[in-house]
Amino acid sequence: MIKSTDKITVLLNWKATPYHLPLFLASKLGYFTEEGIKVAILEPNDPSDVTEIIGSGKVDLGLKAMIHTIAGKARGYPIKSIGTLLDEPFTGVIHLSHKSGITTDFKSLRGKRIGYVGEFGKIQLDELTSHFGMTPNDYDAIRVGMNVTDAIIRGDIDAGIGIENVQQVELEEWSVKQGRSRDDVKMLRIDELAELGCCCFCSILYIGNEEFIQNNPDKIEKYLRAIKRATDYMISDPAGAYKEYVEIKPHLDSDINRKIFQRSFRYFSRDLKNVERDWNKVTSYCERLNIVDTGFKQNQTNKFLTWPLIPEGPSGVEPPTVETGVVEGGCKRCQHQSISQPKIFV
Repeated sequence: MIKSTDKITVLLNWKATPYHLPLFLASKLGYFTEEGIKVAILEPNDPSDVTEIIGSGKVDLGLKAMIHTIAGKARGYPIKSIGTLLDEPFTGVIHLSHKSGITTDFKSLRGKRIGYVGEFGKIQLDELTSHFGMTPNDYDAIRVGMNVTDAIIRGDIDAGIGIENVQQVELEEWSVKQGRSRDDVKMLRIDELAELGCCCFCSILYIGNEEFIQNNPDKIEKYLRAIKRATDYMISDPAGAYKEYVEIKPHLDSDINRKIFQRSFRYFSRDLKNVERDWNKVTSYCERLNIVDTGFKQNQTNKFLTWPLIPEGPSGVEPPTVETGVVEGGCKRCQHQSISQPKIFV
């Protein structure tokens, strides 16, 4: 049995990044304390261990992508999603077009060295090769962990799986320093290649150990209520919230991290809910990838969200870019993106 204490341990899905702001803000501004709970935020040595650590009960709660949350449950780890941090960040094969030899045609990956973070990235790539009449032997898969950007820059790989609001930003800024355009950085989006209609498989979720959740419903409600309060603050005053954040994480007070926050902002869930439509799509996608069987029961709930939830919008609507005021002089990339006409990509 997991012993109940007055402290909740929370394991991030990666090192502290700009998109982890709501958690740290809730801690810094005393929102957890005002709810009567203590929260210890931990960073993993290896992001691949997060589901196992939480599932084992060594840590109470954490963060993980939807596809990993489903896969972890399918493997027997008792984990469940209690909410959403980031909704549908664009994920795909990122490359430098001037040197990669990769085009918009997936078959241009033939013979290329493709980096991936963990095993599910490899599974996705292998399934796509079949989808496009190729085999896994038609490309060289190289596991690079979370160091996709550095591996591309070093030339260790021709392309790698990353997300638009982190690795793509890093590569764009590096490209500019090399005297090239940000547009030299391209992405083959997995959701479009796989005809999913959403990038929800990489939505970042608030997850927890099922036994801890079952035994501590009041703590879960308080934890999420504090995070929702921090999220509301961030949405209403992103620049002020980021200023608070970098006071406790000074390494994030840099131009590139501010741009990562700017790019991440449109993906933040406003109400923290698990989106049923997205869960259904990703569960079906996991069946297609042979990660789960047809009898898989979704490991998610919204019952701890004690505020009115926003109705689900149309499927596949790209969230509009929002200028946060965090990037000095404004976000260069955002200046030529529409903020009034969301794009439909289904």
